[in-house]
Amino acid sequence: MSASQAAADLAGEAHVAHSGEGGLLPPRRGAVVSWLFFDWAAQPFFTLVTTFVFAPYFASALAATPAQGQALWGYATAAAGLSIALLAPVLGAIADRTGARKPWIAGFSVPLLVGSAALWFAVPGEPWAIAIALVGFAVATLGVEFATVFNNAMMPDLVPRARLGRLSGNGWALGYAGGLVSLVIALGLMAASPQTGLTMLGLEPIFGLDPATRAGDRASGPFSAIWYVVFVLPLFLLVPDVPRRPVTLGAAVRQGLGDLAATLREARADRRMVLFLAANMVYKDGLVALFAFGGIYAAGVLGWSSIEIGTFGILLTITGTFGAVIGGRLDDRLGPKRVISGALLVLILCGLGLVSVDRDTVFFVIETAPAQPGAGLFSSLPEQIFLVLGGLLGAAAGPLQAASRTLLVHVSPPGAMTRYFGLFALSGKVTSFLAPLLVGLVTAATASQAAGMAVILLFFAAGLALLSRVADRPH
Repeated sequence: MSASQAAADLAGEAHVAHSGEGGLLPPRRGAVVSWLFFDWAAQPFFTLVTTFVFAPYFASALAATPAQGQALWGYATAAAGLSIALLAPVLGAIADRTGARKPWIAGFSVPLLVGSAALWFAVPGEPWAIAIALVGFAVATLGVEFATVFNNAMMPDLVPRARLGRLSGNGWALGYAGGLVSLVIALGLMAASPQTGLTMLGLEPIFGLDPATRAGDRASGPFSAIWYVVFVLPLFLLVPDVPRRPVTLGAAVRQGLGDLAATLREARADRRMVLFLAANMVYKDGLVALFAFGGIYAAGVLGWSSIEIGTFGILLTITGTFGAVIGGRLDDRLGPKRVISGALLVLILCGLGLVSVDRDTVFFVIETAPAQPGAGLFSSLPEQIFLVLGGLLGAAAGPLQAASRTLLVHVSPPGAMTRYFGLFALSGKVTSFLAPLLVGLVTAATASQAAGMAVILLFFAAGLALLSRVADRPH
């Protein structure tokens, strides 16, 4: 089923008698489709800037060495993550007092657009290029993450709770699809090799983008900003919002901070909320490390170049799209807790398989023939097994994240959704440095990339153990 067909299915079900948090009438079909397109609009920033295009450009062309580039990028990511963790619950509490969420999404879209556009000016050799890149990336990350908090909080007003899993899964799938399309455009038409002057499709870059100055890589920032503006507009035009409340900003801040303190007390007293937020914190740490080091691991263990890694990224995006759609349906049928548990089991088993593969060995002990020169992409057995296992990892990552936000709705009290999504963002960011740090420490201590990556599996296992104690029952 396509994303648009799934959206139509959801929209039809949204007409069931349903008042939502804010007492809204059931949204029409266009509202559900437009809400889904927020993920499509936002995902290219994560795909192009954070992972596959601008970040590798920063490490290889701006920083003095790739190691320095990875370290600086990590510091910027950590700084943005810490700011999000500290501010998201506060802003969520204030937003619940002011009522409407779309003004907050619009406000945080501004730093996303400004920060993304600024990346164009991070030209190799320019004295302020590194600072522009890091500040632009951090500012844009703050904007997109905060906008996502308020977008997620709109979910209960769109469909009945019995269909939240499908809504979340379809949104995540549409986001993956947007990331895939934008990645194909960026790698196939814009970002070119400085050596050959050609893109991954063997073409000269469009718009005269100069490969010598890595203009195609830098253009991933403004391209993400333009993409976001075009595709987020339906959210503002067609999705109903809860009414604004007649309260001044000062009063909203005071009341919101009081609400946040009460929310923290309520959360501490709610055992399943505490367990879920702790589980989310642990397995999200592992997921952050998996995304951060997956390409580095493939490059080091299998000797993959940017072409193989880019192709691998496209594969993961495709399987993630299908995984999120299927996971959304399983979420509604089986419950989000079971979907998350199943996804974590897949991540653990496939992750164990990945660390058992190197250029000459699969499953730790089975020796294989090395790839022959000129044999083509992914011609060796270890590479093929890595592709299959990686595809399954991608298929599990989508349902894991989509079902997590569904489960939060199930365990949160009505009327405080934005506050609890703020706590959700806090739990997903507050220790996001820990898994990457431990991967680095273990890798350095053992001189083994496989041993370092194996640490991630412990985070998935610990998250699964905590999740098993969460009662998956709506209030």
